[in-house]
Amino acid sequence: MGKEIERKYLVNHTNWDKTDKPPGQVYRQGYLAIESNKTIRVRQTPDKGYLTIKGISAGATRQEYEYEIPLDDARELLDNFSISELSKIRYIINFDNKIWEVDEFLGQNSGLILAEIELKSEEEMYDIPDWQGMEVTNDQRYYNANLTINPYKNWKENS
Repeated sequence: MGKEIERKYLVNHTNWDKTDKPPGQVYRQGYLAIESNKTIRVRQTPDKGYLTIKGISAGATRQEYEYEIPLDDARELLDNFSISELSKIRYIINFDNKIWEVDEFLGQNSGLILAEIELKSEEEMYDIPDWQGMEVTNDQRYYNANLTINPYKNWKENS
């Protein structure tokens, strides 16, 4: 069974702006299905496409199956079958031998920056970068699928 153990954090904008980072890549992702027990997502990076199926979260863990697909197929699926989508710039940051994925959201989610770290177990220890803010792993508002339905710009306090 494929599984993902991931913790998600808000990013401190001031500290992030001061951070040395590699160039980011623009991601476009859309959803073919968003249901309470699963999502089916298509992602387009600059040079690859992916089809991902995710199950319901239990803590920081959920089922995940991800498959690389031809880039043209990803574009066609997004253009013709996506029910909602978002775009973001992803930065891959190596911090103390752990890979962090930091997403600066675009469009209706502009102003939101999230950092994710994938772990081998929910108990795994890791160091905290100075740009990491509050943990939002269990706050469903920050799930990418939910951001396509209720974008960050619509939140009253943008918290």
